[in-house]
Amino acid sequence: MENPRRDHGGTPVWLGVDLGTQSVRVLAADASGRVVRRASAPLTGRREAERHEQDPAAWWAAVRAAAREALRDLPPGLVQGVAVCSTSGTVLLADGDGRPLTPGLMYDDGRARAEAAQAQEAGAELWDRLGRRIQPSWALPKALWLTRAHPGARLLHQADFVNERLVGEPVATDSSHALKTGYDLLGERWPGEVFDALGLDAALLPQVVRPGTVLGKVSPRASEETGIPAGTPVVAGMTDGCASQIGSGALRVGHWNSVLGTTLVLKGVTPALVRDPLGVLYSHRSPDGTWLPGGASSVGAGALTADGDLADLDERARHREPSGAVAYPLVSSGERFPFLAPDAVPFMLGTPADDADRHAALLQGVAFVERLALAYVRRLGAPVDGPLTFTGGAVRSAYWTQLRADVLGRPARVPEHADAALGMAILAAYGTTGAASLADVAEPMVRIRTVVEPRPGVRDRFTAPYHRLLDELERRGWLPADVAAHARAED
Repeated sequence: MENPRRDHGGTPVWLGVDLGTQSVRVLAADASGRVVRRASAPLTGRREAERHEQDPAAWWAAVRAAAREALRDLPPGLVQGVAVCSTSGTVLLADGDGRPLTPGLMYDDGRARAEAAQAQEAGAELWDRLGRRIQPSWALPKALWLTRAHPGARLLHQADFVNERLVGEPVATDSSHALKTGYDLLGERWPGEVFDALGLDAALLPQVVRPGTVLGKVSPRASEETGIPAGTPVVAGMTDGCASQIGSGALRVGHWNSVLGTTLVLKGVTPALVRDPLGVLYSHRSPDGTWLPGGASSVGAGALTADGDLADLDERARHREPSGAVAYPLVSSGERFPFLAPDAVPFMLGTPADDADRHAALLQGVAFVERLALAYVRRLGAPVDGPLTFTGGAVRSAYWTQLRADVLGRPARVPEHADAALGMAILAAYGTTGAASLADVAEPMVRIRTVVEPRPGVRDRFTAPYHRLLDELERRGWLPADVAAHARAED
C-alpha cells in the first residue's frame, strides 16, 4: 500500500479505480487535479501458454483493500463520485445474482482462436464499417467460447463485476468495455443479427450506456466493505487505455497521447470515425461524441537490456546520434500497429560499436516506430496537428523523452500524473457535474509538468536511419509499400 496524503483541505474529490493486471489502484483527486489520496493492492493470476486467468473474487478483495486505505481519514462528505476502468477484453460469466461461474479471462487470453475466425466472418460487413478486425483476445470470441459451456449465464466485463458489487445489483456496461464484445458504436446497439448467426443470446449481455453515465449509488453493504460513502454515485467508466488517455488530457480533436511503457500505444481524438483498411487502428467513442482512435505496437521499453545502469547508458547514448546500427525493437514476436505482421521478429541492421551504441539503437528504433505510427494515422485522414502528450514509464528517462521529441520534430507535453486511475477520477467528475465536455473537466485536472521542445535541426540527422528501417520493414513484407511510401514522402 502507498502512504496516503493527509492534506485534503476539505475540498470535494472524485475516486478513480483502475483494475490493472498486477494491482488495483485507487486515487482521489480534486477539481484542480491535486491527488489527495492514492493506494493500491496486489493481484495475481494464472498464465499458461495462451491461458491467462484471474479470480474475480480477488478483484473485489483488492478493490476493498485499496479503497479503504485510500479513504482512510478522509471526511466522507468529500467524495462526489467513483468510476472504474479495467483491462480491455477481460470477461467472465456470472449467474443472475452476480456470482462468478468462470474465472476472469484476461485481456490477452488467446484460446478463442476458432471463435474469433467465426465472429470475423459472421460480422465482416459490420466490422468493416466500424474499422475493426476481431482478434482471439477480444471479448466476443471469449463470450462464444464461454457461453457454449455455460448456456444461460450472464456475460460481465471486468469493470461490470466490480460496479455490480458497488451498487448491489446488476448494472449497465459502458460502450468502451463493450467495444471488443462487438458493440456497434455507430448504431449504439448490440448487433443482434451477427449474434444470431453466431448462436449468441444477446439477452445474456448487459445493457449499454455511454461512459460518464451514472449507473447507481454505492450500497450500504459496499460502503462497509470499501469505505466509499453509501450513496456515492457510481459512474460508467472506460477501458484502461481510454482511462489513461483521459488522464493525459488529450481529449480535443487533433490531440494525441503517446504512451510508452513495456510497449507503445498511440491514442488520439477525431471528429468522425476513422476507418482503417488494415484494421490496426480502431476507435472508441468519447462520452461527448468525439472518436478516440488508437493502436498498440509491440515495440517498447520491454526490449531494453535488463543488465547495466540505464541512466549511464542514456548518458552515453547522447553521443551516438544516430547509432551505427538500426534496430527494430520488438518486445515479442508479432506486430500489431502501425502495420499487422504476425510473423514479425526483432532485428538489428548493422553491428553496434558497444553497449552504449546498442542502447542508442534501441531508443532510436522505438522513436522511429512512433514517427511511423503518426505518419500512418495522418495517412488515414486523422488530424494530428494538436498537442502531443507523452506518458508511460519511459518519461522517467529525460534523455529518451527528448530524443522522441527530436525524432518527431514536435514538442511534447509531460503531465505530472497521467495514470488510468486519474482518468477515472476525471470521468467521475464529468459524470456528476453536468459539464459540457470531458475536455472541459480534464484540462484543469491534468497538470502539465513540463513541455519538451525538439532541438533545432536534430530531426534531420535521424531521417536516413529512419528510412533504412522503413526499407527493411517493406523488404521483409511486413510494412505495405504504399504505407512506406507515404511515410518517406512526409520527410
